[in-house]
Amino acid sequence: MSSQYGGGRLTTHVLDTSNGRPAARMRIVLSHLDTGGARVVIETQTNLDGRCDAPLLSGPTMVTGRYELVFHAGAYLRREHGELPEPAFLDDIPIRFGIADPNAHYHVPLLISPYGYSTYRGS
Repeated sequence: MSSQYGGGRLTTHVLDTSNGRPAARMRIVLSHLDTGGARVVIETQTNLDGRCDAPLLSGPTMVTGRYELVFHAGAYLRREHGELPEPAFLDDIPIRFGIADPNAHYHVPLLISPYGYSTYRGS
């Protein structure tokens, strides 16, 4: 892990494509991955707009390296879509990615439905 950090930030938001609205109150856990394993950096949840109230990383916490975002989609989907089969097709959704430039903005959105999801590097 590099100790170099800068003015970049990491953000996310979650949209429920099956009902066309933000995924409110979804739990999210961000971990930093290194040779010693995973270290939880922050646990948070989305607000009513499907976004987090603050960047997940910024300033001195915006460090180069490998990360994992785990979106706890199963609890959200059960709450918003009612009964789902057990086990549900989707539950926790992990997304692993790298931050190479601590001065850049990394945006990792998640588009979900009970039977599929998509992500990309946004702006």
